[in-house]
Amino acid sequence: MESIKNSSMSIKSTLLIKLTKICMFIMAILAIGAFVFYLLHKTSFNKKSEITYSRHIVDRVDIELTISSTGTVQPENRLELKPPIAGRVEEILVQEGENVIRGQILAWMSSTERAALLDAARTKGKQELKKWEDLYRPTPIMAPINGTIILRNLERGQTFTSADPVFVMSDKLTVKAQVDETDIAQIHLKQKAKITLDAYGDQVISGEVDKIAYEAKTVNNVTTYVIDVLPTNTPAFMRSGMTANVTFVANSKQKVIAIPNDALKQNKETKSFTVLMPGKKGEESEERDISVGISDGKYSEILGGIKEGDVILIANLNITKERPRQTTNPFLPHPRSIGGSKKRASEKINEQPRERASNSKPPTSASRIPNPLPPPP
Repeated sequence: MESIKNSSMSIKSTLLIKLTKICMFIMAILAIGAFVFYLLHKTSFNKKSEITYSRHIVDRVDIELTISSTGTVQPENRLELKPPIAGRVEEILVQEGENVIRGQILAWMSSTERAALLDAARTKGKQELKKWEDLYRPTPIMAPINGTIILRNLERGQTFTSADPVFVMSDKLTVKAQVDETDIAQIHLKQKAKITLDAYGDQVISGEVDKIAYEAKTVNNVTTYVIDVLPTNTPAFMRSGMTANVTFVANSKQKVIAIPNDALKQNKETKSFTVLMPGKKGEESEERDISVGISDGKYSEILGGIKEGDVILIANLNITKERPRQTTNPFLPHPRSIGGSKKRASEKINEQPRERASNSKPPTSASRIPNPLPPPP
């Protein structure tokens, strides 16, 4: 029985200790939360918003509706040149980046048998070597198309097999741009585009749409189409594999009547647009219906309702910050009055010179003790 009582007492004490720790942990969390709330509340500002209106004169501007996309510079046709037979390179006639024409000899090679025969003749002297070089001619490696050598995988004297690509050619560089399916309806062949490479951000390359893919690609539930953009003049610094930003010009108009989009107000039900016009002297401002054309995100074309030179009102939302309210920390005692301390300090400072300046005898007891009797009538 005593053992049972002792065990029950130990269990109760263990539970009590755990409950105490849990309560202390909860109180600590509440204290930290209250302190954080105090800090946030202390530095908070009261914001006030005020709407003001600025006047804008309707003018003519250039509007360009564009579609932005990203892509990669790739060869339109990439060819890997592989030799017809295995052998050894005797002479290389081109370098990387060189433009070649169809049928041009790029390198001379020897078959495995010719290479072995020439090596044996070389040991017998120059006459024997020249004899076999004239009898057994080398094999040329020729360019199959007009293009540029973008990769060279061999050096003079190097051996290779018929499966090894010795040169890589491309006929012309193009940009493979990814365009969202929602914008594909505004893309057409021969459409003008602007290309900007990440490596040369200050250089704008003009181009046009050369091909539009028939099959879409879906990545992360986003459907896109590959658009081939061909540069008008391929610059020398353009390289395969570069990242490019492409801007397609969907529509553009020059010197049209337009206003900032901030001045437009759209009716959610009728989908019509209105602008705020200033009233005459003593009259309130009024809303006027207008017809809107294309927009570039900043300005919208005006087809009717207002004319060039009219004045419209644009609403501006101004947010001002007030000084933070003075709050006290509930976990700290109330601070003493700073003014009172300064006053007592000034009294002490003023009393000290009077004591030093007094050279007379110390005051008597009568002068130190106030007279309790009232003055005679």
